[in-house]
Amino acid sequence: MPEARARVAVLISGGGTNMAALLYASRAKNCPYEIVLVASNRADAAGLKLAEAEGVPTFVLSHKGMEREAHDLAMHDALVASGAEYVALAGYMRILTPAIVGKWEGRMVNVHPSLLPKYPGLHTHERAIEAGDSHGGVTVHLVTAELDDGPLLGQTPVAVLPDDTPETLAARVLIAEHQLYSRCLEELVSRESSRKWLLEQVGRLAMVLPEVEARDSHGAPGWRVGGKSGKFFAYFSDRHHGEAHIAVLVKTSGQDELAALIERSPEIYFRPAYLGPSGWVGIVLNRKQVDWDHVGEWLARSWREVAPKRLTRLMDVAEEF
Repeated sequence: MPEARARVAVLISGGGTNMAALLYASRAKNCPYEIVLVASNRADAAGLKLAEAEGVPTFVLSHKGMEREAHDLAMHDALVASGAEYVALAGYMRILTPAIVGKWEGRMVNVHPSLLPKYPGLHTHERAIEAGDSHGGVTVHLVTAELDDGPLLGQTPVAVLPDDTPETLAARVLIAEHQLYSRCLEELVSRESSRKWLLEQVGRLAMVLPEVEARDSHGAPGWRVGGKSGKFFAYFSDRHHGEAHIAVLVKTSGQDELAALIERSPEIYFRPAYLGPSGWVGIVLNRKQVDWDHVGEWLARSWREVAPKRLTRLMDVAEEF
């Protein structure tokens, strides 16, 4: 049975050329996403007609006469109703409030016509030419509350020609936008099943804990604390022992807690074949919308189970302040 594709909603305010690029890329047989909604704050946005002609549901809500946050929340409700798991901004000419951005953290993406952090905001091509830059370009990034300031997902430089005007440079940058945006979106929606990306996230959370060393154990990545004689507090399991999951393995208080976790949330927890009898639990990572704060809390708890007392005492003191 083929894996379900990620459901993406696109927000536009105008012609929707980047929306069209995402839509047509999604028609490829191996594309990991599909467009389930095109929404706009303008009823006259030309991209809506294209979406309708291509059989994509549309939604319109004018922002005129509405408070900015109220409009954002109404748009959010429409996105949720469509079943969208990700949101792509494609020429959506509204500065979004934290009321909506926070609800789509890590799952809302934007394309911007400059090589960020250069030239956030408007008039990017004029600014690049006036500065004498050798290249303009395009950036795809995750959306945060700060304008054009989220983590970068990809960039493509575009050469500035000696006789360029803002219009001629913009035309070439738009070609780069159409190519880069779909590639970055594909990578974003696929990373929840990517061993490499999942391992990087676990490692990032584990290594912020005191005196942690990354070290393989029986061919599997692991993390231990306490130096050469230290103990492991977490392992990364990529379908080991015939299991269906990519997971991080951490210590529980024992079999009773292990059983309770699995009974309560079997989609999140499982009993590892090898370490389960010792009270370790597996936290499934290759699933949608992993709560990485939750994973970090488990890593910290497991670290405490094996860390030397001198380190746990220091942590206790630090947490009091």
